[in-house]
Amino acid sequence: MRGMYEPRYRFFSAGEMAPRGWLRRQLEIQAAGLSGHLHEVWPDVRDSAWIGGKAEGWERVPYWLDGLIPLAWLLRDERLKAVAKRYMDAIMDAQSEDGWICPCRKEERAHYDTWAVILICKVLMVYHQCSGAARAVEAAYRAMRNLSDHIQVHTLFNWGQSRWFEAMLPLQWLWELRPEPWMEELAVTMHAQGFSWRSMFRAWHDQEPDAHGVWRHQTHIVNLMMALKSEAVVSGLTGEDPDAFAMQMYTDLLKYHGTPIGHIQGDECLAGKSPVRGTELCSIVEAMYSCEVLFSITGNPFWMDLVESLGFNSLPATISEDMWTHQYDQMLNQISCTIQQEPPVFGTNRTDANLFGLEPDFGCCTANFSQGWPKLAMSAFMRTEEGILSAVPVPSQVHTRIGDQAVSIALDTDYPFRDNMCYTIRCGEGACFEFAIRIPGGVRSAAVNGQSVQPGTVWKEKRAWKDGETIDVKLEMQPEWVQGYAGLRCLRRGPLVFALPVPGISEAWEYVKDGVERKMPWCDYLIRPAGEWRYGFAGDRAETVESEIRDIPFSRKYPPVQLKVDMVRVDWDMYPGQSAVCADLPGNAIGEKVSMLLSPYGCTTLRMTLMPQCGK
Repeated sequence: MRGMYEPRYRFFSAGEMAPRGWLRRQLEIQAAGLSGHLHEVWPDVRDSAWIGGKAEGWERVPYWLDGLIPLAWLLRDERLKAVAKRYMDAIMDAQSEDGWICPCRKEERAHYDTWAVILICKVLMVYHQCSGAARAVEAAYRAMRNLSDHIQVHTLFNWGQSRWFEAMLPLQWLWELRPEPWMEELAVTMHAQGFSWRSMFRAWHDQEPDAHGVWRHQTHIVNLMMALKSEAVVSGLTGEDPDAFAMQMYTDLLKYHGTPIGHIQGDECLAGKSPVRGTELCSIVEAMYSCEVLFSITGNPFWMDLVESLGFNSLPATISEDMWTHQYDQMLNQISCTIQQEPPVFGTNRTDANLFGLEPDFGCCTANFSQGWPKLAMSAFMRTEEGILSAVPVPSQVHTRIGDQAVSIALDTDYPFRDNMCYTIRCGEGACFEFAIRIPGGVRSAAVNGQSVQPGTVWKEKRAWKDGETIDVKLEMQPEWVQGYAGLRCLRRGPLVFALPVPGISEAWEYVKDGVERKMPWCDYLIRPAGEWRYGFAGDRAETVESEIRDIPFSRKYPPVQLKVDMVRVDWDMYPGQSAVCADLPGNAIGEKVSMLLSPYGCTTLRMTLMPQCGK
């Protein structure tokens, strides 16, 4: 029998991983914020049908658990572990005798979208990998076996049809634990019944943004970001190159809907390149996860470069620095986070979609954003056939066994804010294994222990290592200009994109809607500009200014690194019909040259990212 796919690199368990430095602090902030308290404040999780309540019983609890579980185990947080166990036990206790696991009556199953079945099986996989709970394997086995029978009669539809490939992840996990013929049969059936993203992109000519008010599964940005891995996760069955389709799909999307950060704009369907159209938060965390999976299967460093770009820019920018609130849509040029006039600039999202709040526009991101940072942390180190790979150079440590030897590798670094990395290897005498380091592709040059290494490649060395041995990596990161929409441009240094921070005044908005209370700190916030934002670049000068990395890594007030540039005031109108959204494009320069500081995109709330070049 064949597996669904053959991983080149494998993820370590949460028990083997330990975040350090600024990354651990970022996870601690998340645990102290909405992720760690959603079960206390949000009815769709607190009173969910998944645990016997009357509130939503479809994707929201599984989405939240998908991030909460690795967060709890990475931090060794006993409070959050207990919360996760309570939810998982309730879900597994309620599973039907025939294996059906979702909270609906038997007569409702035919019309119940099986996306939730797929999603909860992914969560059972994550729970077992983190906690070791054996009953999670049995529950997932029975649920997937039931799904196999169910779709023979009730074929995939709606979200389940669009996201069928996500089932390959728990199915591959089960197959590696206890391979049985029905698993391959289920994979083939779902591949046949599911929406063919390959067919769509083979003849894809939809290069323009979706028209306002037009909503389609085929151009839904979260579906698309999940679907990047759709062919890779069945490559063991099809025998095809696991990387080829993902690269084609991403390249096509980037050409017509991409940004200098590398994310694809969708608000909530494909939105083109305008810097004010926006990108849904769910699409960022799903794109990151797809890229992490793609890298583990293909070994192509490109996908981890994209994880860095999304994780260090888009993810922190669209969640408040205390992680109690988030946006539905983030904008590259975002001069205000207030309620827009009708119709909003967004394609199918509402006027409140770029507020920071509990559930602006729609609640999927309220639950789903939780997976972003924990899964990035879980990807810091990966297992190779002969040893260990540093896949994302964030401060972290792995403790594992290679053969009969205990091995620990710790990375101390402030990357991406700084350019130095130091690995310390702890092992027994005579331990021989391969150690590999993915060198970020966005740097100008790199050296490992003084020896030059090509950016965008994987350095590796196999030999006997000495206990306490260190490996030093030096990166060269220089500010570089990047072209964007309609001739506008921005600055990038390594994986960090920079933007002009716009001062803002924040007003807390506490209210109750549909029985859901918005109360500080999880209320909504109206953020208005309190300073000038109409600027263009007045030359090519860009000097790096480093500051202390404080208790909040992506601080709006104290960014760890900035770029000093020359700028000039420009004539820049508002978007037609809007009082809080700038126009796509500016007018002419109207002021004198001034020196200003740009901050990392992830350290901004109100910002101007893409601006004109107004002279040398």
